Parts: sequence; structure tokens; C-alpha cells
Amino acid sequence: MNTTLQKSVAAAKKSPKLASNWKAKSVEELTDEDVLAMPESEYMGETQLAFFRLKLVALKNDIHDNAGATTENLREDTVVVPDPADRATIEEEHALELRTRDRERKLLKKIEQSIARIDAGDYGYCDETGEPIGVGRLIARPTATLSLEAQQRRELKQKMFGD
Repeated sequence: MNTTLQKSVAAAKKSPKLASNWKAKSVEELTDEDVLAMPESEYMGETQLAFFRLKLVALKNDIHDNAGATTENLREDTVVVPDPADRATIEEEHALELRTRDRERKLLKKIEQSIARIDAGDYGYCDETGEPIGVGRLIARPTATLSLEAQQRRELKQKMFGD
């Protein structure tokens, strides 16, 4: 976990005001800090699952909106440009935008899988160890399926064996 996130988690846990603040709010009103301040006993309870579902659905909607904007941009930029340098610039911008959308398409699959995990009751727990992934990590990466330690082991293994 990066140090900024660690400081945020520590500050949220220490604040007595934030510790019970989440009880008075609807799921739509909850902030990342409110969820971080929730007690361990609430981990992946009804409130947290609803919070992460909303977060994932919002992310999914943003990706769909971006895809629509990309389609419009590509249609608008199809004018014939006589200057080869300008044409190359436009084509490079299109290629970059399409690569970005391809990454988002892959992320969309992970978002769908995460929503399905919420429905199945598996969300928030490591695929390898079954241990809690942690609220801080899930706020930073809502599609995470591995705990930080399991992810580090996997990355080390990939680095060593080129998997």
C-alpha cells in the first residue's frame, strides 16, 4: 500500500468522529474516508458491499461514456487532411485513444467479475488465501482479487520465471 493511502487509513481509524459517522449516512452519501473508518467487524458487511457496488457501477458507467465519446471523436476527425504530418498526428492520437479504450474494455470485464463476486458473497477476499483484501486496497483498486501480499508474491514469481 502506498504511504499516502496508509496515512489516510490511519487518520480515518484514529478519528472518533469518522468512526461512527458512517452510521448516519446513506450508502450513496458515504465517502472513502467513512468506509475506511468503519470497524473491522463491518468488513464486507451489507453497507460496504453496497458502497463498493455503487463504486463499481459508477466506474462502469464512466467507461461506457468514454467509449461513446471516442466513437464521436473518431467520426468527427475523419476529415481528409492533405498535410502528411497533420494526418500522422491525427492517426497517432486515434491509435492512442483506441489503446486506452482497449484497456478500459479489459477493465470492464474485471468490473463485471467484481460485481458478480459481490452477488456471490466472495468480494473483498483474496482468491489465493481467502484472507480479507482490505478496505484501503479495495478503495484504491475496486477490482482487486488478491491481497497485497498475494499480489506481491505473484509479481515476484512472474519477474523470476517470466510467467
